[in-house]
Amino acid sequence: MRTVAGTFTVLYEPITDQSVAERLRACGPWVKALLRQMLPLLPVAALPKGKRFLVIDGSTVQAPGATGTDPRLQLCMDLVSLEFVEVLVTDVHSGETLKHFALGPGVVVVADRGYAQPQGMSAAVQQGADLIVRLNPFTVVLRTPTGQPLALGAVLKRQQAQTIRTLPVVIRSACGYHEVRGWVHAYRLSAEQANRARQKCRQRHKTGQPRAETLFLAGWVLVFTTLAAAVLSASTLLAVYRCRWQVEIAIKRWKSVLDVDALRARACSPLAEVWLHGKLLYALMLERRMRRSLGAHWGRLDQERVGTWWRVWGMLKDVLAPLITGALFWQEEAWAASLPMLAERPRRRKLQQLPPEAIALLYPHQESMHKELPLAA
Repeated sequence: MRTVAGTFTVLYEPITDQSVAERLRACGPWVKALLRQMLPLLPVAALPKGKRFLVIDGSTVQAPGATGTDPRLQLCMDLVSLEFVEVLVTDVHSGETLKHFALGPGVVVVADRGYAQPQGMSAAVQQGADLIVRLNPFTVVLRTPTGQPLALGAVLKRQQAQTIRTLPVVIRSACGYHEVRGWVHAYRLSAEQANRARQKCRQRHKTGQPRAETLFLAGWVLVFTTLAAAVLSASTLLAVYRCRWQVEIAIKRWKSVLDVDALRARACSPLAEVWLHGKLLYALMLERRMRRSLGAHWGRLDQERVGTWWRVWGMLKDVLAPLITGALFWQEEAWAASLPMLAERPRRRKLQQLPPEAIALLYPHQESMHKELPLAA
């Protein structure tokens, strides 16, 4: 806050950090409204059969000194243009679920196993969307189309390595209120890939050893879909799911270049809400400027790509930063007025200073070292 106060002082007029904090607390609705304006829902892209692939994922943010998760970012990205179409900030109690997002007919949702929840998947299907979701067989109840229990481990036991098997299934919630019908595409990994996956599975287990069935199914890629094979073949569908990694890359870019995950305010406070939405607004400003500078087609996935956005983001951040801070227009004569705004608040532990005896050695012929120095010094 003191840095912002100092910046405003050299740019416009003196203002204290307390005044900055009060203004930021009051502007939360305004920042949210700006963010919504930056995220218009784009029309359905001209894809085969009018489908549009949207990848959904979430990420966490930690407040200073936090030992766990605080707010969550819920993100929805177009898998062709790689543009974000919906960004939500929720609290720690709002888990990853497809219920958060506005979907509709023609949309194909691509999501990881965290979204393999019958309630959320059922809500998406009721909106008219189709699903491509990595399946976690231990968080759902699997049945055959006739209603019989389905034991995946027993069914897939004799499947050959590096082959795909498609099973019609019904996914139900434990309470039985939510149900989704579709297919599971099961791809068996090679022996080397399966061993690596099982090793990761063991490492994720904090205590004890994972069950034999858990280790066995770790050797598969299990993807649930509501799209029939006549619309999208199993091999193509699995290839589409692998492209889901693009949203992970985008989140990593946000965190690496803009420090979106480093919350600089107390969790659940008005300032934290403004800080998070402001960071997201900054990220979307970079996205807009990047596409305006390089064209909308530079990084699309429906053509041969020429590069990624990492270096462009770094360059454009250097361009936008002085425009946001107004560094090119800071008033030289206002620096003296900004120093009180930047000074430390009174604290119990004083800032370090050399002891008087050491200062006397530095200035043996001067009665006092408190000599007026130029401001530049």
